[in-house]
Amino acid sequence: MKCAGFTLIETMVVIVLLAVCATASAPVFVSWRVRDQVDARTNALLGTLSYARSEAIRRKVRVSVCRIDAARHCLAAGKNCPSGRADWSCGWAVMAERAGMSLLLRAQPALDEIAVASGLTMLTFTPPAGQAIGSLRNFEIAPRAAAPSMRGTGWRRCIRMAAGGRARVSDGACGAVS
Repeated sequence: MKCAGFTLIETMVVIVLLAVCATASAPVFVSWRVRDQVDARTNALLGTLSYARSEAIRRKVRVSVCRIDAARHCLAAGKNCPSGRADWSCGWAVMAERAGMSLLLRAQPALDEIAVASGLTMLTFTPPAGQAIGSLRNFEIAPRAAAPSMRGTGWRRCIRMAAGGRARVSDGACGAVS
């Protein structure tokens, strides 16, 4: 009587081939995940800016987008995130000003793996047209990776805000101050 099955040598060859394939494909999956996080963070900020502008027009009040701390309060200029970073990676919030009070409309949580650099600490939209107040209105989104291969302009996104309050995204660095 003959038994069907695999020998130990055949099984070991298959395991070695699977290990080689997994080792070769791991960097591709890491790169894909990081690029996806950069794109997701870019789209989240772009959506937040669009939402803030539309709320300023709809509510007829000043609406601001600001960096926030863990308690969802706006961080003052020069104050670092709870993580110790001075960028927008600690998250941001949309605040409407009504009768001297700030009302939280929306908040985006922190994501330390992705750097969101800008010279701004707050961006305010004014009614009736939703214009943005401030001069340099750029946001540069990039991975905070240690790998040199992830430091090129292909890994960066730039959000540029026009004076009229409309934002657009472009690939590459935009020269935002970190």
